[in-house]
This record gives sequence, structure tokens and C-alpha cells, in this order.
Amino acid sequence: MQYDYLIVGAGLFGAVFAHEMKRQGRMVQVIDRRGHIAGNIYTEPVMDIQVHRYGAHIFHTSEKRIWDYVNQFTEFNHYINSPVAYYKGELYNLPFNMNTFNRMWGVVTPMQAREKIAEQIGRLQIMEPKNLEEQALSLVGADVYEKLVKGYTEKQWGRDCKELPAFIIKRLPLRFTYDNNYFNDRYQGIPIGGYTIMVENMLQGIDVRTGISYRDFVTEQETDGGVTVIDKEGNTYRKVVYTGMMDEYFDYCLGHLEYRSLRFETEELPECDNYQGNAVVNYTEREVPYTRIIEHKHFEFGTQPGTVITREYPAQWQEGDEPYYPVNNERNDALFAQYCELAAARRHVIFGGRLGQYRYYDMDKVITAALDAVEAEL
Repeated sequence: MQYDYLIVGAGLFGAVFAHEMKRQGRMVQVIDRRGHIAGNIYTEPVMDIQVHRYGAHIFHTSEKRIWDYVNQFTEFNHYINSPVAYYKGELYNLPFNMNTFNRMWGVVTPMQAREKIAEQIGRLQIMEPKNLEEQALSLVGADVYEKLVKGYTEKQWGRDCKELPAFIIKRLPLRFTYDNNYFNDRYQGIPIGGYTIMVENMLQGIDVRTGISYRDFVTEQETDGGVTVIDKEGNTYRKVVYTGMMDEYFDYCLGHLEYRSLRFETEELPECDNYQGNAVVNYTEREVPYTRIIEHKHFEFGTQPGTVITREYPAQWQEGDEPYYPVNNERNDALFAQYCELAAARRHVIFGGRLGQYRYYDMDKVITAALDAVEAEL
């Protein structure tokens, strides 16, 4: 068969692109090296609880167009993201808001909180922050930094805050209201029954194959007319939509881009109906090896007799590991720009998504980018 597009990756970018192109009458096929669809937003039932296998994902957007788009494929609940931070037996609300400041200092008015923060910042007299620690201290003061920023950040990046560049933290939002809603977006929720159903509906009627890597599935043959992409069964593809790592596509010929990875430990607790009372609890001490515990049933207000929790451990990425967060520092951004120059010459390949564009995306931004890519193609 002659396909218009081979879409590499059945995550959100690939699924949206595939759905829209099929709707336009294009022939598409989707492959994914994992054994399932939906990429990092994959959910599966365990003890009748939808478990987020690759970390907590809360859909949020300020764009009604994107909210209406995802609601075509599933119904969303009214979940509001209100994480809690645990530090040495103390609990604080996130994001930093009046509940946080009241718990930390006993202040009750926004003016009192502002004065406390300003006093701490003033004592430090940091004029030009030289590293992440100085940048954070100059934004929120010593108490918030020591209890809620330092340990969590060092675990996430795998190094001391003094060794991290200041530009990583451009701002730390301080909210002077008693509002624990983490996001400011107008629309927020989680698909009832999990994200996998949403992606299944996007890919309805499309040939999808899982457990297949791009290099094992196709060859790219140079011809006088350009490049012919052909799979092992003799099917050809006019274009490739590649949502994997761009440096991997080019066999790391210019060097490796850096990522941070994650390791997940999931525990089933059939005798416990409520482990921590909240969907997400962040552990901000450096001495606690994981960054957060997720209790999945709370995403859907579950009343099941048991519960499932997942501890999330940051890890240094090495080739073969799952890449989660691009390390967008000066060195990596410069290297990615060089890879983009190579990509510009591969006119048959569209690079998209978090890995293909080496950028941390919220889910609504992934969908926007995929719709923009479709529009550009059409």
C-alpha cells in the first residue's frame, strides 16, 4: 500500500495528527515502540483504579478551542490539581499561597506575607544571582526556598542548586490569596476512565501497531526524487511524522542531547482505602529519595476499598532509558539547533512532540502544536 504518513509514536502529538489527517481522507499508519498507545499519558486499570503509569497528568488549558477538541473524544471530570508538600513532618499547600504562608509564619493577611518575604529577600542582598540557589532566594526568601524549593529541585536535577544555572528558575509564582488550585487555567480535569480511552477514540479506524521501533520497521532509500520510505511489507510512505528523540533519529551523529529520566515504583494496597488523602504529595527533603507519591484513585474521586500509590524517583538519563524532561540549557539548546539544521534537509520528515522538538510541553500545547502541523501540511 501507499500511505501518506507513517506516524512514529502513538502519544498525544501522533494521535492528534493521525486523527486529523484521517479526517481529511489521508492514508495513515501509526507505530509505537512501546507495547501500548497513549505515550506518557497512558493509564490502565489496576484494582478498578485508573493508574497513571508515567506520572500524574492533569489536563488544563485556557483555550476553549482545545478544551472543546479533547471533549470530542471523552468526558472530563472536575478534578482540580491541589498538591501538598511534605517537609520533615510539616505539610504545606502548593502553589505558594496564603495557606502556605500562614502555615509557615502564622501570617493571616497578604500584606503580612509580602512584608515577611520582602524582609528575607532584603537581608540577603543578592543583586545579580550567579546560580539557581541565589536566583530562588532572591525571589522567595530563605524559608520558602529551604523548605519547599531546594531539596525538591536538587533531586529533580541530580545536583546541588549552587551548581545549576540561575536561568532555570526565571520566576517562582507567589499567590497572595487562599487558593490551592495549582493552575490558573479556566478549564481543568481528567478523562473519566483514563487517558487511554481518549487516545483510543482519536485513533479509531486507523492502523496502529505497537511494540515496533522505527529503525526496525522501515528503511529510507535515497532516490533521484528524494527519499523513499518503505517498510518490511513493501508499503511506502510519502512522509514520516517522527515524535521520538531527534538526536536518536540522526544516530547521535552530533552528540547526545541531555534528558532527565524517572523511575516509578507502584504499590497496590488492597487493605487501605486512603493512603495519603490527596492525589499528589511532594516530598521536598533532599534526604527522601523520591520527589512525590501519587495516589491514583483521588484523580477520579474513587471510593474503591483499596488503593494504588506510585513513588516517583528522578534519575540521570542514559541511552536506552526513557527520556522525560529535556535539559534546556545553553549547551543542549545549541546542539538541538544544529540537529534542526540537519532536520531541515530531511523534507520527508516532520519532527513533533516533546522529544521531536526537545521542549517541555503541557498537554494542551502538544495538541496545539499537532493541529498547527496538520494545518501547515494541508
